[in-house]
Amino acid sequence: VQLVESGGGSVQPGGSLRLSCAASGTIASTNLMGWYRQAPGKQRELVATVTSDGTTYYVDSVKGRFSISRDNAKNTVYLQMNSLKPDDTGVYYCKHISLGYWGQGTQVTVSS
Repeated sequence: VQLVESGGGSVQPGGSLRLSCAASGTIASTNLMGWYRQAPGKQRELVATVTSDGTTYYVDSVKGRFSISRDNAKNTVYLQMNSLKPDDTGVYYCKHISLGYWGQGTQVTVSS
């Protein structure tokens, strides 16, 4: 399975971005998918996950601002990011948690 992220970019504080993670193989309805991020000089951290039945988890710092979703028919996972803050800056990675595969990452920069 290969994962390809897209949708990153540079935005001002308060702006929005939508990240997409397209899988070359099926993500199927039994797989756990997630988004992680790594800020400069910091360790990679979990941002959000979505289970096969659509149950979601978010790290406290993004609750109420980010939304993770999946489209199994399109083998794609999304991360809608609203009310972005400078602390959200980093490289965002998609992960097929069930199988342990990572995408290459996409840069998100929030700056005025």
